[in-house]
Amino acid sequence: MKGLYRLWDIVANEYAAICRIDATMDIDYVHGRIEKEGISFLTITLTNFGKAFELALSEGRTSRSLSPQDDPFIGFSRRRGSGMPHFLSGFLGLIFNPQSGVLLEEVNIEAVRAVRQLTLMFGKILLPCSDARVKAAFDNYLECEQELITSDKAMTIDLLEGFGKASLLLWGDTMQQVDEDIYYGRIIPAHGPGATADRLVANAKWNQLEWTERLEEIFPFGDYLIPNSRYHVEYLSLISFLEPGSERPVRVITVPKTLKTPRIIAIEPTCMQYMQQGLSRSLVPRLENVYSRKGILGFTDQSINHRLAREGSITGKLATLDLSEASDRVSNQLVRTMTRNFPHLSMGIDACRSRSADVNGQVVRLTKFASMGSALTFPIEAMVFSIVVFMGIAQAKGRLLDEGLIQEFRHSVRVYGDDIIIPADCAIGVTNMLEAFGFRVNSTKSFTEGNFRESCGKEYFQGHDVSVCRVRRVIPTGPADVPEILSLASFRNQVYESGLWQAAKYCDSILDRVLKGLYPIVTATSPLIGRVSIPFLPYMEGWDEYTHQPLVRGWIPRPKFPQRGLDGVGALMKCLHLLGASEDENESLLRKSQKGGLPAAEVDHLVRSGRPLSVSMQRGWRSAI
Repeated sequence: MKGLYRLWDIVANEYAAICRIDATMDIDYVHGRIEKEGISFLTITLTNFGKAFELALSEGRTSRSLSPQDDPFIGFSRRRGSGMPHFLSGFLGLIFNPQSGVLLEEVNIEAVRAVRQLTLMFGKILLPCSDARVKAAFDNYLECEQELITSDKAMTIDLLEGFGKASLLLWGDTMQQVDEDIYYGRIIPAHGPGATADRLVANAKWNQLEWTERLEEIFPFGDYLIPNSRYHVEYLSLISFLEPGSERPVRVITVPKTLKTPRIIAIEPTCMQYMQQGLSRSLVPRLENVYSRKGILGFTDQSINHRLAREGSITGKLATLDLSEASDRVSNQLVRTMTRNFPHLSMGIDACRSRSADVNGQVVRLTKFASMGSALTFPIEAMVFSIVVFMGIAQAKGRLLDEGLIQEFRHSVRVYGDDIIIPADCAIGVTNMLEAFGFRVNSTKSFTEGNFRESCGKEYFQGHDVSVCRVRRVIPTGPADVPEILSLASFRNQVYESGLWQAAKYCDSILDRVLKGLYPIVTATSPLIGRVSIPFLPYMEGWDEYTHQPLVRGWIPRPKFPQRGLDGVGALMKCLHLLGASEDENESLLRKSQKGGLPAAEVDHLVRSGRPLSVSMQRGWRSAI
């Protein structure tokens, strides 16, 4: 971990030089805290400081009349009167008045970047959580489920009826189109690249022999699981049809998120995931269509959220909201209410929704619609959030929710998962409405006042991009640490482009050593592991006679995919699905064939597929651009 500590020192000194202050005391303070607390000081304690700093930027002051346990800068001593922390006070003095703690009229933006970079740089590093924190995450999952049951019971009929009417107004046309796709058999299912509850991986998913009675009722296996009726009799005796009481539950697991808390996800059964992907293919493009009369939801394009967040940081007229445990608090009752006027859609969504979950060996019946892991979680939660948001806006404005209100606010509302942008003067009304439906607004990541805004991984203050370059993995020690090498190379190029050249130089010294000197200057589009440079001055070691591009020698990442050969009916099904899906729907899976222009998968897709099991490096010649 010494490499991480050294990196913090270098970034602190570099920003101190940029801001013309002395960071010696801050560096000594960090060294002392690290000796006592270890890596958790960098990953947890400093991150808490960074979140408190964001709150201070939003409120325009560092002092707050709170009890000690509610102090956002808890764990750091503060000056009397101003409430400004002694730690990083040199930088903070360029942002807040040292005597009053009030935001200065002329804020040093580089100082803002410095405080955020120094406190949040290691907040999302990939390190395993303690057993106690993992257990707490599972306990919170079960507790959230109980709270959702209570919330459902407390929801009034009037509130649900209002939600149902708003659903029709906002997404009635879209739901009708998907309902017709189901009725006319136009759904094209697919297998995702991830794990499944029945532990089928890669190409083995195409030979699935498990179906549920609920799926069979709306998605007959003869239409979706086999190529044609010729195989119907043969497969009818092979497939296990599971009754509702014997269905396979989702498998709830944790994956690394931060050292403070892991992320909870649910691994779906293969048959459920298969049809979820099909419904998602029909639903998502229609919801995200920017040329529609709505255009308020996003699933692939975050640039609109970034633009609106920046605008909000300048004018203060747009607020950014973030929800805690967003997907786990979407009640299935709300989804049923939303889709109740569209029988095929309602039945289809319900059929591919898992009703129970295996949480550390304890099987519980789910009240939520779905956890992260379902292909429908993201689009369904976005629809639900947008409905509640417009209900809140209507309440805040004292108006009826009608087409006129939607058209008036469509350009100032944007929902991307649980990242929500709304008019700032409606923030209280929208927050109250979200909480009435059982959702929780994360106050530490929501910004309704001041000039700081955050959405979809980008942060802005007074119109300036103050986003953080994050260290995602520990420092590599040798050529075998390929994921760590790739992570550090990416971080190096980010800090270089942000102007932290000393930090980039330190990363270069590590990468040049572990890559054994094969560490060329490249552009961001080069397949080689290399360093970006401004201006780009490539040195040519070779020449590609076909593309006439300069070639250099370096290391090429080589992902290792699951080797699962596929033949027979499963191979036929996969090829038919790839041919039946449009190229727009499958940009990541399909590409134009050189012959005939038909979509075609990678030539070896029947031999290997799925997510990479690991990644290695190989020396080779490639273009530097």
